[in-house]
Amino acid sequence: MDRDQILASLRKRILAFATLRVSRAQAEDLTQEVLVVLHEKYPNVEELTELVPLAFQVLRFKMLDAHRKSLRRGEYNQESVDDLPLADPGDDPATQLDQKQRVDRLLAAMAQLGERCRELFKWKLEGKRFPEIQKIMGQNSINTIYTWDLRCRKQLLSLLGGSWE
Repeated sequence: MDRDQILASLRKRILAFATLRVSRAQAEDLTQEVLVVLHEKYPNVEELTELVPLAFQVLRFKMLDAHRKSLRRGEYNQESVDDLPLADPGDDPATQLDQKQRVDRLLAAMAQLGERCRELFKWKLEGKRFPEIQKIMGQNSINTIYTWDLRCRKQLLSLLGGSWE
């Protein structure tokens, strides 16, 4: 029996052994790798009695190496992405309704405020600081702006029913 026939029969045995321990696709890959190692590194080994133990030793090393590599990459107990539920990016309908109602209440309350309070809130929402608002409103004292802010917030709170919720 020549070396090619021996390797062909050996391939079947290696594949059967590897398939018992890993998936069919991975077993095919490992079998190919073992045959490549035997062909490149051990061309002088021709006897079946030497070739079989050598092939299975190389296979065990290749399987251990594949196992270590999958552990290192975090693939060992990895769940399939298809099995995981999709995250809902939005809130549930009850939360959305609650938020919409609060915004509607806030807009209605803001419409009842005076022009100065609406402007003050607008500038605060635009990110302007109190010294900037003082200059925009043409006031000499920043304490006047602080007082107006406090009064406007109190008025808004009372229009909302005494609660921010």
